Amino acid sequence: MVPPMSTATATFVFADIAGFTALTEAHGDEQAAALVKDFCVAIGEALRPTGGTHVKTIGDAVMLRIPDPAEAIGLGLHIVNDLMLDHGAPAVRVGMHHGSAIEQDGDYFGASVNLAARVSAEAAGGEVLVTGATAALAPDPDGVIYESRGRRPLRNVQDPVEIFAAVRVSAAGRSALPRDPVCRMAVDPERAAGRLVHEGSAYYFCSLDCAGHFARKPEQFTA
Repeated sequence: MVPPMSTATATFVFADIAGFTALTEAHGDEQAAALVKDFCVAIGEALRPTGGTHVKTIGDAVMLRIPDPAEAIGLGLHIVNDLMLDHGAPAVRVGMHHGSAIEQDGDYFGASVNLAARVSAEAAGGEVLVTGATAALAPDPDGVIYESRGRRPLRNVQDPVEIFAAVRVSAAGRSALPRDPVCRMAVDPERAAGRLVHEGSAYYFCSLDCAGHFARKPEQFTA
């Protein structure tokens, strides 16, 4: 009998150990397997307060489902910045996307899951990447800013996807950064996707989409 299927909407997160193959070759299979086990245990403990679930482990990567995108972003930053620091592990990388997926027998399938996996593959060690759609659902997370990584073509994804890096900052550093007048995200002027001057004031944008919205009706966002 085929297990029943249902649709679930959540943030799907993939986290994996960057450089795991090189670590295995240098230290052997047993030490690498022990590292993955410790990695999964640490993530399980950090995941509990978010109300999320550990869907599965795929080699050195874990797939998570977290209902709230802001909680997912906070967990992703905790994973790359705080977990496994005393294990001598290579850096961890995280990617995520919020959307709907088909749930079957405890696993999840669909375009949203595939996109989250592709975003994770784009991340460097120590980096948390999120899709623009996910960042828009959590535009002002406490202690976090988004840095645009631009539109990227992803394997088996029809159109390029707007990607942002979620970055921890101090409260002082965060308040000093200008905000995109359209989506209200904090923007580092040196990494801004666009800059427009309106009535003598410069405005910085997290994406070309936001810059386009502003250019069409600047008075709507400067009132």
